[in-house]
Formats: sequence, structure tokens, C-alpha cells
Amino acid sequence: MAIKSPSIAERVEKTSATMSRTQRRMADYVLSHQFKVATMTIDEFAKEVNASIATANRFARHLDFDGYPHFRSALARGFHAALAPVEKLRSELANPTSVAEVFTASLQEDIHNFQETQAGLNGKACERAVDLILSAHRIFTVGFGGSGFLAALLQRGLCTSCDYVECLASAGGASHAARRMSRLTKKDLVIAIIFPRYLADTVALARAARAAGASLLLLTDRPTSPLAPDATVALYASSERHFSATSETAALGLIEALCAATAYKAKDSLQSAAGLAVSVMPWLVFEGDSDD
Repeated sequence: MAIKSPSIAERVEKTSATMSRTQRRMADYVLSHQFKVATMTIDEFAKEVNASIATANRFARHLDFDGYPHFRSALARGFHAALAPVEKLRSELANPTSVAEVFTASLQEDIHNFQETQAGLNGKACERAVDLILSAHRIFTVGFGGSGFLAALLQRGLCTSCDYVECLASAGGASHAARRMSRLTKKDLVIAIIFPRYLADTVALARAARAAGASLLLLTDRPTSPLAPDATVALYASSERHFSATSETAALGLIEALCAATAYKAKDSLQSAAGLAVSVMPWLVFEGDSDD
């Protein structure tokens, strides 16, 4: 069995008796601002604690690290999901490029994410996901952060095929969602959307839904996602992005595909589409229309 490395706090406690006054001051700063220090270069850290670069390196070695890079790497491990986009951006900024090249690279990332999502589709999971939606008494979509917008778009896409679809990504936040989900039954379906950075509220609500007996359809990025073991069915969308924590492009594509497949398999889908067209007609502007 692997031996667990001591935490930064444990290392500070173990070596504090032999620290200089400056090192104790540095240690106090690190313990109070671990996330911030995990994002700092040695130059930034030294300036922040009013010490030299050499002193910052000696401090790291006093904690039994090879040097500051090893120290910062250990500190960052506990914040991997939160720090990943920061480190990727740091790497990109170290290699200057043009705005047009950033546009191109971003679109290439989206193309790659779509290709990865399509290649990873599981036909049986897609079929079962649609069956869950069409057999549900009530459907609740839930997600927070960027996934909150996706949850609303999913609700919009399913509402013409399903009798009851409610988006819980509202101004009321997680407490409102919990209130709305307080009377879930095994006939209901919760569709949880969660991508890095994974938010604890979504995890807690989805697990509460499963505990209440409701089915859980999960839209996420990979099988190691925190809710994957709890899902009745999971669909995966690649979400890699260099300049942010996640890309919603492929996730939105997966949502639109799910809505399209649901509409295709739903009863009376043609009548529903026709009814929708009629209902929105007064609000549409057609080519050639004018106020004259």
C-alpha cells in the first residue's frame, strides 16, 4: 500500500520549531492562502511575502521539498480541478500568438470535442436515455454554473415532446431546487448536467434524487465524473478547453441530439411540431415583412 505524503500543514507543523522568523511568516501566509499560493510562480510568491527568491526556495526545501516548483506542485494537487485552466492559460501565455490563431485553435478544440463525443457514443445508453425521458411522469433538469444554462436549453428542447419538464437552474439556486425535488417519486426523472469544475450542489441534489427513488440521467464529461456511479444512464461529451475550465460546445451538441432523438421517438411528434409552429407564428418575422 502506498504511503500517503504529508500535507503542507503537516510539514509546517513538523518543521516550525526550526524555522527562521521569515520562514514562519511565509508559512503563516501559505496556510492562510493555499489556493492563491498554488497559482503563484516563485517570483510572485517571493514578492507577496516580501522575501527573496532564494529565501522562497530555502523555505520549500525546509519543508522537505526539492525546491519551490516541487512545493507548488504538491500544493496544487489538492486543487487540481480548479487550477487546471489557470495552468493551461499560464502555458499558453508563455507562447505568444495572434488573436486569429486563438480563434482557429478554439474552433479546432470544438471540432475535436465533437469528434471525441461522437466516437464515444454508446448506442444502448442513447436508447435507454430516450426511453427514460419518454416514460417519466415528470422531468427535472438540474445544473449550476455554466451547466445551468445547458439545463435551461435542455428543458426548452424537451418541452415539446414531454408533458412536464421543469428546469431547476433558477434564481433560487440549490435550495429552491431541493424544495422542488422534495416530493420526487420513482416515476420521475432527474437529468443532471455536470462538467468540470464539478459543483457540489449538483452532486448533492442528484444523489438525493436517487435516494428518493427517481431515475437519474447524467450528462457529463467522463466515467470518472463524481456522479457517474450514481447514474441510471450516463451520456458523455468531451469538454477539453485550453482557455477555460470546460467547453460547453459538445455538451450542447449532445443535448440537441438527445432532444432530436426524443422528438423522433415520441408519440404524436409531428402534431407537436405543427402545434408549436402555429403557436409561435404571431411572433415571427418573415422575409419581405415591413411596417409600411
